[in-house]
Order: sequence, then C-alpha cells, then structure tokens
Amino acid sequence: MEEKITPVISTVLIFEYEEVLKRNKKLLNLTEDKIDIILDNICALEKVQRIYFLWRPYLNDPKDDHVLELTVASNTKFIVTYNIKHFKDIEKFNVKAILPKKFLEVIK
Repeated sequence: MEEKITPVISTVLIFEYEEVLKRNKKLLNLTEDKIDIILDNICALEKVQRIYFLWRPYLNDPKDDHVLELTVASNTKFIVTYNIKHFKDIEKFNVKAILPKKFLEVIK
C-alpha cells in the first residue's frame, strides 16, 4: 500500500507564512496581492488541522511550539525544516525533524 504525503497547515502557521512573506516582499519581488494568492493556494492544497491540545512550553524557542503541536495533532511523522536545531528531543512524540533534501530522499 502506497503512503500519501499530506502537508498540513494551521491558522497560526499560515499567519506566520503571511508575516514572513509580506515582510520580505521586496526581496522576493512579490506584491501583496500575489502573496495573498500564494497563501490562498497553500490553504486550498493543504489539510487544515485544528489543534486541541497544547504541549507548550516544550521547545527552546517558544515560537516553534505551535509547529510541534500541529505535527502531533495531525499525526504527522516529519517536520520538514532548515531549523532542525530548534526541534530537539521531539522523538518522544514519534516525530522527526529533517531537512527538505533528506525528506526528498526519504519519499523517493
């Protein structure tokens, strides 16, 4: 049986994406309208997960706790990130933080 890859998003995470994209819109050469379209597409393509149980504070950077909570709530196996060091000791949640390149190798 082939496993599906289902990206998940939460309200908090989409707002974080919006803030980062709009703060860097000149660097990214994007207008606010284009950013809104990108965010709308992310919301349409990804599973929106509600979070009912908070694990915080757990991580060293409290700004990352919502990502761990999203991962646990959605029963996701991986957090795909360039900030692996921010997600130490998450194995007890049956979750692993991996680099995007490594994730692509895993799903091959």
